[in-house]
Amino acid sequence: MYLLVLGIVLLLLKYLEIGPVALWSWWIVLTPFALAVAWWAWADYSGYTKRKAVEAEDARKKRRIDKHRDNMGLPPKKPR
Repeated sequence: MYLLVLGIVLLLLKYLEIGPVALWSWWIVLTPFALAVAWWAWADYSGYTKRKAVEAEDARKKRRIDKHRDNMGLPPKKPR
């Protein structure tokens, strides 16, 4: 996400010819977009994206269970 934002900022600076970015090559300005695509491809290929989604889902499930246990007056479950 950071690479995408950086790419958009550099693209705007280059297009509007603001600051030293106006003198840079288009290859340098467009590099963050290529890096963002490479990052997303690696994240999907390696399972990083799915692993993070499962971790977030597990954390949400644990919070929900702990909340219900607290509402019933039971102590939180001890980690194994």
